[in-house]
Amino acid sequence: MHDEPSGRVDAARWPPLDSDGWYAARNATMALRDALTSAGLDHDFPYLRADLNAFGHGLVELGRVSPATAEQLAELLRLGLSSAAEPHPDTATEHDSGE
Repeated sequence: MHDEPSGRVDAARWPPLDSDGWYAARNATMALRDALTSAGLDHDFPYLRADLNAFGHGLVELGRVSPATAEQLAELLRLGLSSAAEPHPDTATEHDSGE
């Protein structure tokens, strides 16, 4: 019989619902799911799921996708990156003061 050193928890035996890694992976998966749904790609990622590895690290598995889905995702990323690079006006200074 193998005894674990006192005070040491074996991550492979952690219940997933007791770990921060699981909650981080689940929350990130839900955020990604919502974004993919907004983009109309909700049926294109059938393997999307939250997971936890043997070390207790949370992971988001995207899974396999079709080439067309990968192209759509690449285009969305390009659009997002180009939008982030463009200067956005400060909306707080553009509002009329009601005069």
